[in-house]
Amino acid sequence: MTSPAAPATPVELRPATADDTDAVARIWREGWADAHLGHVPAALVAARTPASFPERARGRVADTTVAVHGGAVVGFVMIAGDEVDQLYVDRAARGADVGGTLLRRAAQAVRDAGHSRAWLAVATGNAPARRFYARQGWVDEGRFAHRAPVPGGAVEVDCHRFTSPGR
Repeated sequence: MTSPAAPATPVELRPATADDTDAVARIWREGWADAHLGHVPAALVAARTPASFPERARGRVADTTVAVHGGAVVGFVMIAGDEVDQLYVDRAARGADVGGTLLRRAAQAVRDAGHSRAWLAVATGNAPARRFYARQGWVDEGRFAHRAPVPGGAVEVDCHRFTSPGR
């Protein structure tokens, strides 16, 4: 499947639907590989099979917001409580503020749910993502052992905890 072109105009944000699952899973699988291979334990890589992404995307439709441009999903964000749990942008749409737009929406949704600020985990070796979040005004609160969920448990990943700017 080919990727949509980078947006030259603002994207539309909307709640995900079951029809978005394939696009979300593709963007998630590709983005996860770009961001995590070489930076996370082998046990996590083994758990993130190509088949795991559609399954996980189907289970997260209710807490997913998608960015749409020209009728195609070009990015998504998933929220779990006060955590921005997943945020990925199609390779072709990176650099066009899709990620920033999704991140701002996620932080607002977390505040609207009654939390004072949002947080997220970034693998320590994922320097591009760490720079992105810092440029968005998020604060790197330092390293911690993030427990990434896998079937039957969790895998500890060396991460940095970023928090959203205050109200």
